Amino acid sequence: MKLDSLTLHHISMPLVAPFETSFGVTTRRECILVSIQSEGLTGWGECAVDRDPGYSYETTGTAWHILKDFIAPTLLRGYISDATDFQQQVAGIRGHNLAKAGVEMALWDLIGKGQGKSLRELLGGLRARVDVGVSVGLKDSPEALVERIGKYLASGYGRIKIKIKPGRDVGDAEAVRKAFPHIPLQVDANSAYTLETCQILRPLDRLKLLLIEQPLSEDDLWNHHKLQKQFHTPICLDESITSLLQARSALEMDACRIINIKPGRVGGLSQAVLIHDLCRAQAVPVWCGGMLETGIGRASNLALASLPGFTLPGDISASNRYYDQDITREGFVLDPGSTIDVPTGPGLGVTIDPAALKKFRLAELRLTAK
Repeated sequence: MKLDSLTLHHISMPLVAPFETSFGVTTRRECILVSIQSEGLTGWGECAVDRDPGYSYETTGTAWHILKDFIAPTLLRGYISDATDFQQQVAGIRGHNLAKAGVEMALWDLIGKGQGKSLRELLGGLRARVDVGVSVGLKDSPEALVERIGKYLASGYGRIKIKIKPGRDVGDAEAVRKAFPHIPLQVDANSAYTLETCQILRPLDRLKLLLIEQPLSEDDLWNHHKLQKQFHTPICLDESITSLLQARSALEMDACRIINIKPGRVGGLSQAVLIHDLCRAQAVPVWCGGMLETGIGRASNLALASLPGFTLPGDISASNRYYDQDITREGFVLDPGSTIDVPTGPGLGVTIDPAALKKFRLAELRLTAK
């Protein structure tokens, strides 16, 4: 297909409550939405960057530059058939996976609308609803953390993930496990430890956790391999898994036993599916991580998590977990049993709320084919 135009929308949306990790505290979510137009249809994607380079070196500033000056000119001067073709066309742009993923998502949405198929159908997903959990940021005290988790459990969430960092790790996890002895529980360090300082986490092995997520630096597969041998609890890698190659390397050296797949982090849904297929062939559990997505990215994550290899609950909470007002007309709600329905409409299955887009938009740039 020939693209007519590509439009960038820099938005900033307030969170319902501050979200704290080892990287810092987030009160507003900035990202870039991508809309592409072709043959009278519009596809939407979400570039899940942030304003600051904490989780990733990519920011709203770098993504805007790469999208405007490199990816858009490449796509607007020719034809594109599908996601595989897209990946080939942008292969000469080193890195910048979040920027690429946002455009690829918009292409999937456009293709689905053109064919009258949902993203779940296009990807080969099987489930009509997926198991989800909630990610809980750092709180002022273990007591405050337990209180917050109690409210999430009462609202219907079945799996809990808590953020940890040095000084706020074992004590918090023990308090949660004591208060809720039987809930599925996991912890996420966001690369806050070294192999040496990670020894303080050894008591976590007694808490029957689902997993310990990304304890060491994202570029430290070898020490994750050493650490996994010291723990009975599975190590799960997140930031380290930036490509199919990294996933294969991590599994071959037993650097982890579970993988968190984020399509933005790996460069797009097509790349996420390849990692899913690799892990499924080796009977390695995977789950879909969250990046504070709007309804656009949340719809995409739900479709991805409907694939058969996603056997653990994802970080795909209901829309009201993060936003009082979302960018899409459709909101996602928590069903009984801690699940969320996968959209069934063409493409992503969601529509943009123009008033919300205008309200939250900081900048807009439309680029047209020559």
